[in-house]
Amino acid sequence: MAKYVLKRVLYSVLTILFLIAITFVMMQLLPGSPFVGDKAVDPLVVEALNAKYGLDKPVFEQFVRYMANVLRGDLGTDLETKRPIVQTIMESFPYSFELGLRALIFAAIMGVLLGVVAAVKHGTKWDTITMLIALIGISVPSFIMGALLQYFLGLRLFQWTGMRIFPIMGWNTAASKLLPSFALSFGSLASISRIMRTSMMDVMSSDYIKTAKAKGLGRAKIVMKHAVRNAILPVVTLLGPQAAALLTGAFVVENIFSVPGMGRYFVIGVQSRNYPLIAGTTLFYGAFLVVANLVVDLLYGVIDPRVKLTGGKE
Repeated sequence: MAKYVLKRVLYSVLTILFLIAITFVMMQLLPGSPFVGDKAVDPLVVEALNAKYGLDKPVFEQFVRYMANVLRGDLGTDLETKRPIVQTIMESFPYSFELGLRALIFAAIMGVLLGVVAAVKHGTKWDTITMLIALIGISVPSFIMGALLQYFLGLRLFQWTGMRIFPIMGWNTAASKLLPSFALSFGSLASISRIMRTSMMDVMSSDYIKTAKAKGLGRAKIVMKHAVRNAILPVVTLLGPQAAALLTGAFVVENIFSVPGMGRYFVIGVQSRNYPLIAGTTLFYGAFLVVANLVVDLLYGVIDPRVKLTGGKE
């Protein structure tokens, strides 16, 4: 077990180091300059700013300096606000995390539930309705879903009832957190329900399920005690990248609903060519994804006793 964990941690560290290098290269390839916008700027001022932030150094020297700073937790300084990028991330990430956590919980619970119902009721109207929801969730982007929720549940419902049940913007009340959380969760909910349905159908046709039926066990007990536990394993694997994507929030959803999360700063960084801000948020997102996948890999062996942390099965 220790050998497997060490190997997975090593792979994760190497992945993060590679991500740091790729991020630096991509920043170098971006056109333009963070100090030259739409207005004309004195070349001497630009030269002085490049010297101040070390952008006049050779590329390799910049890379070594950048790598050393990142490894000690320094993601640079925001060129606009002059604040440390780490401080900006620490202040904005809790909002993105809360939004993503709400979306993840809803997507996991409802996705598994819909997948189980669709598999158990295979070929019925319940199966059709569930797969229709999944198709819509996969086909409709989260920002379109967010706009539709704002219109129908925010504006139209207010016109029909005269009550502001679902605020369309903000993040200061429990009600205002519902629409962005659901908009962000819908795509993941659809993917989880489809995978859970397929996995449940495979499990329900297994020999041990047929044996349980032959022994006279009730359908509910077979489904909950025997089928769901084994069928949910592919969903656990999917939750790694899904969790990372949701817990870091969504750029467009946060902007649509005015959630003060990291997405807003990333968009601002792109619009203003704020390289340190873009690189810092990108690295944070990427590292979070790697760590989430590592946690899922380790939990996989805990959830399924047949899977050993040596990499194989019994």
